[in-house]
Amino acid sequence: MHEVVSISPRVLYLIVCAAPPAQQTAEVVPQVQVLGWDVCIIATPQASRWMDRAVLEELTGHVLRTEYKLPAEADPLPKADAILVMPATFNTINKWAQGMSDTLATGILCEALGRGTPPVLAVPCLKMDLVRHPAFAKSIDVLLECGVHVLHEPQRYRSPLMVPLHEVLAILHEITTAL
Repeated sequence: MHEVVSISPRVLYLIVCAAPPAQQTAEVVPQVQVLGWDVCIIATPQASRWMDRAVLEELTGHVLRTEYKLPAEADPLPKADAILVMPATFNTINKWAQGMSDTLATGILCEALGRGTPPVLAVPCLKMDLVRHPAFAKSIDVLLECGVHVLHEPQRYRSPLMVPLHEVLAILHEITTAL
């Protein structure tokens, strides 16, 4: 007799920052889910204002988190197998690289950087003026040195445009195939 074993989907934390693509998060989630990911959304406080929380919570089956939980509270989200930061803003990238965890989103990213796990893919979305800011280049270098996969190609996709979703998902698949 064969026992039916249910395989849980891998958990992806989708960290969403306040850039225009945040408004398309509800369109991104199903495309990630079809690849076998259980998507949990963590948004910066500003980004959460740009999204329909009820729609996203229904799509994912999880609460959309923006704030730290209280110490005695259980974590409402399962542990992440991978993290996708999309869109990743100038502000979040610089705070993350400098270890500033003043929001839940940056706190999770700083902890992942400190642990070295799970795999993290960041997809920056910022204005060209900010791409040229010296702090941004230094922050990207720090993140790359720490093993973060940064998908930012201003030569191919002029900021504030991001790398197309199908390319992001292909890289996500590539860096998480061993999971």
